[in-house]
Amino acid sequence: MILPSHAGIVVIGGGIIGCSTAYHLARDHKADVVLLEQGTLTSGSTWHAAGLVGQLRSSASITRVLKYSVDLYKGLEAETGLATGWKMTGCLRLATNPDRWTEFRRLATTARSFGMDMHLLTPQEVKAMWPLMEVGDLVGASWLPTDGQASPSDITQSLARGARMNGAKIVENVRVTGFDMEDGRIHRVRTTLGDIACEKVVNCAGQWARQVGAMAGINVPLQPVKHQYIITGKVPGLSTDAPTIRDPDRRTYFKEEVGGLVMGGYEPNPQPWTTGDVPDDWAYRLFDDDFDHFEQHMGAAIARVPALENVGVKQMINGPESFTPDGNFILGVAPECANMFVGAGFNAFGIASGGGAGWVLAQWVIDGEAPLDLWVVDIRRFSGMHRDRQWVLDRTLEAYGKHYTIGFPHEEYESGRPRIVSPLYARLKAQGAVFGSKLGWERPNWFAPEGVEPKDVYSMGRQNWFAAVGDEHRHVREAVGVFDQSSFAKYEMSGPDAQKVLDWICANDVSKPVGRLTYTQLLNSRGGIEADLTVARLTDETFYIVTGTGFRTHDLGWIADHIPAGLDVTLRDVTEDFGTLSLMGPRSRDVLAAVTDADVSNTCFPFGHVREIDIEGHAVRALRVTYVGELGWELHMPIDAIGGVFDALMAAGEPFGIRPVGYRALESLRLEKGYRAWGSDITPNDTPFDAGLGWAVKLRKNTDFLGRRALEAAQSAPRRKAFAGFTVDNPDIVLVGRETILRNGEPVGYLTSGGYGYTVGQNIGYGYVRCAEGLVDDFLGDGDYELVVAMQHTPAKIHLDPLYDPSGIRVRG
Repeated sequence: MILPSHAGIVVIGGGIIGCSTAYHLARDHKADVVLLEQGTLTSGSTWHAAGLVGQLRSSASITRVLKYSVDLYKGLEAETGLATGWKMTGCLRLATNPDRWTEFRRLATTARSFGMDMHLLTPQEVKAMWPLMEVGDLVGASWLPTDGQASPSDITQSLARGARMNGAKIVENVRVTGFDMEDGRIHRVRTTLGDIACEKVVNCAGQWARQVGAMAGINVPLQPVKHQYIITGKVPGLSTDAPTIRDPDRRTYFKEEVGGLVMGGYEPNPQPWTTGDVPDDWAYRLFDDDFDHFEQHMGAAIARVPALENVGVKQMINGPESFTPDGNFILGVAPECANMFVGAGFNAFGIASGGGAGWVLAQWVIDGEAPLDLWVVDIRRFSGMHRDRQWVLDRTLEAYGKHYTIGFPHEEYESGRPRIVSPLYARLKAQGAVFGSKLGWERPNWFAPEGVEPKDVYSMGRQNWFAAVGDEHRHVREAVGVFDQSSFAKYEMSGPDAQKVLDWICANDVSKPVGRLTYTQLLNSRGGIEADLTVARLTDETFYIVTGTGFRTHDLGWIADHIPAGLDVTLRDVTEDFGTLSLMGPRSRDVLAAVTDADVSNTCFPFGHVREIDIEGHAVRALRVTYVGELGWELHMPIDAIGGVFDALMAAGEPFGIRPVGYRALESLRLEKGYRAWGSDITPNDTPFDAGLGWAVKLRKNTDFLGRRALEAAQSAPRRKAFAGFTVDNPDIVLVGRETILRNGEPVGYLTSGGYGYTVGQNIGYGYVRCAEGLVDDFLGDGDYELVVAMQHTPAKIHLDPLYDPSGIRVRG
């Protein structure tokens, strides 16, 4: 096909993701699409993918994406006339130890929460389904009957035909060589066959996606890793409809293929490919067989399926797959370029993800915003440190090695640390801090008491920090604690039109006098919550915006993307300029008064205000705000002043019992107070009305803002879900989120977050209660509630008000 001179949307890459995106753009949106493939379709990594199709993830939205893939693959042949090789064989996941079995019981609960039917089987039931399997070491297995397998090349060709049938153009043997850009946007794609003007570009270039992105100044943090599997000869007695098997404790997987088995695995010592550029001519190419490296999988596989010992190996596939530093794939609009979208880094799950990823990415390209809560795969979860190729390599190999390890709650990555430390790092470490990492920042999670090793010991039950965190929690409730929250993302917006911009972007009213701060959400066009942050007015034309550490790139990008054209503002990321100490607890005013001459009384410094005060000769932005439900301040100061301010607070606070406190206590404190966490409790799928945050929306004010129309429509419609808290008395229960909520024995939702409240002495969970007919009358309060925790039912009590200090007296005192 001749290269067109213009297209509305150019998709780069003819693997399963690119073809799926082009298919959905053409079929669902009648878009003017041209797909460019440097070789022939599937010639990158799609052709050598193993083709397992699983659906369950810990995110409801990503599970929905994968379920969509299955539904699409079922009907694609009838639509396009090309077979896909789809077989719904189901999938068995094997457990050989109690922790894995607990993980599977939690996964089965998650599946039920997300509307999927996962069963738990005995070893005998597994043996009946897969007679060739050795089951003597099994505790049990999970069984998801709707999982399956497919032919990667056949699915891709079928999607390509579907795209063409709906008007998309596909040009093979054309390589992208660069982009013409202006004001951060691509205007023209340069190729080996000429140039093509366009409005939007979708980078689905697979293992070349990093290089394609770099041509436009975009970072796509990928690392190609060698992934091996074998195809055996015929296995006597193997059924052609045998379920796929994942044997994570032996790090292997199996699927039936033409009477034999495909077997591969995820080893703890993976082999990376290059940190440089992937060669352009790497089409239909593999690495040499490496049976020495693969031997670890062979031994594990023969122990599981002894018949393999007498079966020949027809072929070994040793090809590169694109992996990411956190094991999640990459979708969305690049923060560095307003009209390049990315779909890449599928971590050997491209076939399972392909149909659904193309569906949501196409919608994202058309609307300019994600159609679902896709935060866990959003490219804006990364930051500048992900341009470090060595760091990406190290972290990606660790993520690969964890692919089949047990997913313990609160588990931290270890590679590439410490990356970013606050000036207090050494002081806090000397006091027993056990650090976690968030977007590169080292942050104290808890403090080990004297005589306790400062180290996390992971388990499926209560972990080794449980009692120590309880002590920190109680100390903040009773006295005063100080949190190093320097990792907070911080921006300044200034200029004559700063208030106009924030009036449009913010759901709450930020047009307050200088010296006031506002808690607000930023909404999408559906009224869903895209960000949750505070805005402090420093001067008539200067605002200081503070948000969570992990949301730095995302929230900055959302704000920048939605500044109306023609307005005079400057937006700056000042995260590293300022350190942050949160001084929290009933004695916090006593400590603050001892280190500053400023009047910090409630009369002169009420809740929701910001003042510049002096501490030890340093100008400090003091924000009277809290995330723990106690009297407190966030103190923001030049980063090089944080040591002096911290030392002054610790010295002055000694009579009041001050001590440093970690993020795990912060979490338990906020759970008791009912504060919502963005990314779990509140997401782009949830409106402020759903979340019980309608009080923070300026609908009574005659000011237009992003999401207003959707919220007005929601006000007049029946309310179908509501945020609620739940408590469980059973001390042996551990809530981690995604547990099913039952009302009168029927599922009505699932927990979005969970933990323990040390003041109330109970397990606490939050989630949305749903009712398709509407939450009328006393629906919420009248029911009898249970939670399903690791497939066990436990009585629960619903709470519609905060469990701790519901009237907010302590916060405003």
